[in-house]
Amino acid sequence: MKRGKHFFLALILCIGASELFAQDYTNAIVRDDVVFEENDGMVAVEAEYFFKQSKNDIRQWYRTSKNEQAKVGRDEDGPHCKDAGNNAYLEILPDTRVTHDDKLIAGENFSNNAGMMGVLHYKVKINTPGRYYVWARAYSAGAEDNGLHVGIDGAWPETGQRMQWCEGKHSWRWESKQRTAEVHCGEPYLIYLDIEKAGVHEITFSMREDGFEFDRFLLTNEKEFIPQGIGPDVKIALGKLPESYPVVTENPVSK
Repeated sequence: MKRGKHFFLALILCIGASELFAQDYTNAIVRDDVVFEENDGMVAVEAEYFFKQSKNDIRQWYRTSKNEQAKVGRDEDGPHCKDAGNNAYLEILPDTRVTHDDKLIAGENFSNNAGMMGVLHYKVKINTPGRYYVWARAYSAGAEDNGLHVGIDGAWPETGQRMQWCEGKHSWRWESKQRTAEVHCGEPYLIYLDIEKAGVHEITFSMREDGFEFDRFLLTNEKEFIPQGIGPDVKIALGKLPESYPVVTENPVSK
């Protein structure tokens, strides 16, 4: 036992506690009884408020905050907590395809098939059924970290696939565009979910490209609505949210 304890302590000193316990940054920080609520045709949710992850054996979503910086392989850009909602965000790691020169490996660092890799789960109560346009707030630092998929109740409709960001590099940016064969940077008004019944629905997001940094999302039934800043307030129908993360005035240095 004594030898084992010394080995464990040496391991921490060798690889660093943040690497050894990186798995802690993937756990859900809200219970599965937390339900977000749509009011007046809109609902906003912090990305880190997922109640579970699934299909995460190859890539996982890791929280980044003032005190959480996972080291799980390649991740060339530093943390971007400043100006993130709740002072925290998620990133799907490791990020092995940073540029066009890096090899694209389907099923590893890229998935054009929605719902196959790195799935985040949220519960949302919809009071007003209808068509909801989906916006997500992301930070893109390169050409190969700007794609995401969205689904509902276990389904991945075509209208939720291939969310795409091109503009606003190196900043937090809301977007609701779908990559198409004709427009690779995405066309507006094509990312939406048709919700036919009121009640609690499960909203899901899955990886398209590794290295994607995800701050918040919102659903709105106003086609022309464009979120500003960090967007609308988060409202819940059931459950309790954790305390906010510490404020970050400058992006910390990667550990």
